[in-house]
Amino acid sequence: MPGKRSRCSFSRLEVILIVCLVLMVSLTVALLVLHFLTKNTDDCTNNTAEEAKYLLGVGRADCTGPVAQVPLMGYANPEQVGGGLLSRLYSRAFIVAEPEGSKRVVFVSADIGMVSQRVRLEVLKQLRSKYGELYRQDNVILSGTHTHSGPAGYFQYTLFWITSKGLIQPALSSIVNGIVKSIDIAHENMKRGRLFINRGTVENSQINRSPFSYLANPESERKRYSSNTDKEMVLLKMVDENGHELGLISWFAVHPVSMNNSNHLVNSDNVGYASYLFEQEKNKGMLPGEGSFVAAFASSNLGDVSPNTRGPFCANTGESCDNPQSTCPVGGATMCMAKGPGNDMFESTRIIGQNIYLKAKELYEKASQEVTGPLSSAHQWVKMSNVSVELNATHTVKTCKPALGHSFAAGTIDGVGAFNFTQGSVEGDPFWDQIRDQLLGEPSNETTACHKPKPILFNTGEVRTHLTMSGRRLREAVQREFNSHGTSGMNVVIAGLCNVYTHYITTYEEYQVQRYEAASTIYGPHTLSAYIQLYRGLAKAIALNATQELSPGPEPPLFNVTKLTLLPSLGTENAPANKNFGDVLEEVRPEYREREVAEVTFVGANPRNSAENATEHNFLTVERYSNISSSWHVVLNDASWDTRFYWSKGSLGQSNVTIEWHIPAGTEPGVYRLRYFGHYKKRVAFLRVISVPFEGSSSAFQITAP
Repeated sequence: MPGKRSRCSFSRLEVILIVCLVLMVSLTVALLVLHFLTKNTDDCTNNTAEEAKYLLGVGRADCTGPVAQVPLMGYANPEQVGGGLLSRLYSRAFIVAEPEGSKRVVFVSADIGMVSQRVRLEVLKQLRSKYGELYRQDNVILSGTHTHSGPAGYFQYTLFWITSKGLIQPALSSIVNGIVKSIDIAHENMKRGRLFINRGTVENSQINRSPFSYLANPESERKRYSSNTDKEMVLLKMVDENGHELGLISWFAVHPVSMNNSNHLVNSDNVGYASYLFEQEKNKGMLPGEGSFVAAFASSNLGDVSPNTRGPFCANTGESCDNPQSTCPVGGATMCMAKGPGNDMFESTRIIGQNIYLKAKELYEKASQEVTGPLSSAHQWVKMSNVSVELNATHTVKTCKPALGHSFAAGTIDGVGAFNFTQGSVEGDPFWDQIRDQLLGEPSNETTACHKPKPILFNTGEVRTHLTMSGRRLREAVQREFNSHGTSGMNVVIAGLCNVYTHYITTYEEYQVQRYEAASTIYGPHTLSAYIQLYRGLAKAIALNATQELSPGPEPPLFNVTKLTLLPSLGTENAPANKNFGDVLEEVRPEYREREVAEVTFVGANPRNSAENATEHNFLTVERYSNISSSWHVVLNDASWDTRFYWSKGSLGQSNVTIEWHIPAGTEPGVYRLRYFGHYKKRVAFLRVISVPFEGSSSAFQITAP
């Protein structure tokens, strides 16, 4: 009740810090809030306005982009291109600001593989044009969930173009515009509010996919932990001053690779499904993707953490391939793949996503520790290829120029590579080394020596994330740094795949084993030590209130490479003889029951046309007929996890679209139909081609009671 005086008890003073694990040359530490006090939520949720400590804003916006012909980002498989949509991708933004001060922090979790330097620079450019210096590189944190089922093509560096077919402007624009729009919405809806924190353990949802690397860490260090993965979920709950729910941010370490590299439907994978479940619960009566409550399930130190909990098996024989090289007796490494808990990748995605959602729901409902205190953040650009690292008082080492090892090409048990590459390679291969030398040039003796025992396959590159033990060491180092400056009780949250993007970061010991993660540690064996040293410097600046004294570092360039793409051009399209776009080719059945699949095929057009015409576009709806109003009402759209949109290209400029509705248990009996919305290319003048909107509808069908 407004005006009710609190009966809360305060028991301890602590701090929370979000550490953003980043890429290439950017380091960001954001101190989200400095103090939190233990309170009882039941007594405190409806406190007076004077006790609301912050201005809070939340926002969600679509960032899906093109869902056809564009390579998917994550597995680096050129054959894995988009062929439709399972669920839409969203950017979720959260702003925390001091009501009476200028300090604020923006945290964004986007359903993308990772945040590229190109994305970050363009987002900051747009924010600067809208808000001046309010949102800057030092207080804006952009994080990717790491789904491997989103469109690629939003990097400005050459290595990524090999599998993404260059820079794909519609994909880049959709991500940048979606992130900016989510921040705009959060900014426009800021209100006085309160933060609560909670944490707990998530079970049956992850395994370490490189346990042999993990075992290389000191036994004394491993004995401090009960598992070779981080099972802890940390959750921030946001409510306004009257106790109305605004949203949440959850951090948990798991790879969103429940959808494997045979998938061609754009989707947000297991963590996206968790967001979907939570938002659908809180935004009752709204269509999927709509409503004011925003739930982000953000990435953490997930580098060696797989959701495929049944472990690696040989696809051809069914026997285990849980060995240091992840190889099978027949077929080698290409046959070794991990399996999730479900019967297929769709079911596995739902199982892992639901596990994460259920734990978050429990933590959210029980969150009672309130976060209070001042905000602070710090940022530096760092040239990571030449950092001097003081390991101890007498021993100084340096990071290396970026390079990827042979085991990088082997892939992982979540997505295997090709040819004869295997994990655990500490020696090169003359055949591939010769090809490397011809294409990229032979690495220098200095670079080769610096990266040992990694044999170099590519002597330049940028991409991935922190591992379990690396994340633990970084957290503890930052905690110790704050403790040494009188700020004790630090709670450090690892936010992965932020701001710009480098490959993996293993411990020194894990690096010696040279599995995929070590081969992808691009700055050499002392990469983690360098990051720890740099983050300690940022933590010190925050603790001493000296962030203004930090050197900004060498800011990276924004390259003019917007026209470099190898995607097929979008030409004019045709419908079959005596047919129009949107006409039904294969009709639905007249009757279905729950748990069955309603399916219809239309004369379709390339979905890329729609991506070029609108950031947000529903390809499908499920509609129910109301006898009361004698009209159709939309009950689902293409943001639903129960619908699937498939596109297939035919000959002579023709293509088909198939829509599936996997009717869930509990669906209300009645009369339904499936609708399709698209755009086709039409020539209207000698050289002018335009996109024309069209739609189609299935026949009505009945869903009967079970």
